[in-house]
Amino acid sequence: MFLQIKSAIPSTRLELIANASDETKVVLVVLVVLSLLSWAVMLSKWNAFRGADRDGRAFMQEFHKATRLEEVAALAKRSRPSAYTRVMQRAVDFLNETQMVRSAGGAPATLSGSQVQALRLVLDAETNLERERLGSYIPTLAMIGSVSPLLGLLGTVLGIIEAFLGVARGGSGNLAAIAPGVAEALIATATALAVAIPAYFGYNIFAARLNRFDGELDGFGSEVIALMAREGRL
Repeated sequence: MFLQIKSAIPSTRLELIANASDETKVVLVVLVVLSLLSWAVMLSKWNAFRGADRDGRAFMQEFHKATRLEEVAALAKRSRPSAYTRVMQRAVDFLNETQMVRSAGGAPATLSGSQVQALRLVLDAETNLERERLGSYIPTLAMIGSVSPLLGLLGTVLGIIEAFLGVARGGSGNLAAIAPGVAEALIATATALAVAIPAYFGYNIFAARLNRFDGELDGFGSEVIALMAREGRL
């Protein structure tokens, strides 16, 4: 009898999962899907931020060498498309459209104070658009990091309920009868933590990088306006 009980007790984590209840297996499958999704988002964002940093550094190196707005506009057209080139192109388009309207009335081709403020708002709007584009799916990591522990807790509770029901059906309350069910239940919690911890780390890292990127792009907009001021366009 002792040998039969010993052979029925799972000895590895895989055996615990294989012998788990259907409810626990469903929770584990959902957690695995969330884990794959979080890692896919993190790899995608890592590549996106790396490309944005690379293109931004290359463009800014050339931008700081330019002395006229026309040179920067030509640089934006021939450079690899990036957030910086799109912000620059938006500024050039705004300046050209504004000067065309003012030239029709014979006024000097310079911007008034209100138009400078409008230009700042246009650049801020373009900066926000680039931030949203680069920051897409990052909130998903926060959602996975928050939901996963709750799913693990649900799996643990269901597993413990099933363990006690098994004890009640078997009529045995010794440790050998209870321990496998409790261990099976805790597998869900461990899996949930393994999913949530990397997701939380990824969210915090990419959120910080996104804030830094937003600040750098906002500073670039100020540099564009400063370049226009040096040329007497404002």
